[in-house]
Amino acid sequence: MFHRRFLTAAVASAMTVAGLLASVPAAAKSYLQCVPFARAESGVEIRGNAKTWWAQAAGSYERGNEPRQGAVMAFAGTRGMPMGHVAVVKKIVSDREILIDHANWSPIGGRRGQIERGVRVVDVSDAGDWSLVRVWYAPIGDLGLRANPVQGFIYADGEPAGAASPKSNFKAPVWAQQDWKPGNGLETVVASLGH
Repeated sequence: MFHRRFLTAAVASAMTVAGLLASVPAAAKSYLQCVPFARAESGVEIRGNAKTWWAQAAGSYERGNEPRQGAVMAFAGTRGMPMGHVAVVKKIVSDREILIDHANWSPIGGRRGQIERGVRVVDVSDAGDWSLVRVWYAPIGDLGLRANPVQGFIYADGEPAGAASPKSNFKAPVWAQQDWKPGNGLETVVASLGH
């Protein structure tokens, strides 16, 4: 009797674990996260939640508070954005305005996880040090109403400590290519992530 109960409990546990594992890929397929997008676009080889990138970059990548083309902009975690956010600087417009490329910011067509390119970001910090910004938000067609704290910029052109240049053999996945459009083959995007 004991063996039958043990076997039944073991089978039930295994089925529960299998069910949980099977549901994770389904959830991941629903939208693209900012982290794999920023990693692929910039060549900065950091993993984990966006809010941890700034600390992880210390000692491996040059960091600072000045936007540079190709740098990763690391947003701090907040109540409204607990995992933080990362984006890639594409163009410096002025002392207080840049354009970025990022993923999973604005829901577009009612869908999360969209890639947005050439997105306007304005420094609204009192000191003009890029510590607080407002970001274009597609649903309202303007800069977002919320000011977002920024930890700083991670410069991709520096080599990680003890490694070859992150861009030396970097091949952008299909969704990072310029001709890819939001909603165009989301299954291909998810499959290209491989993680």
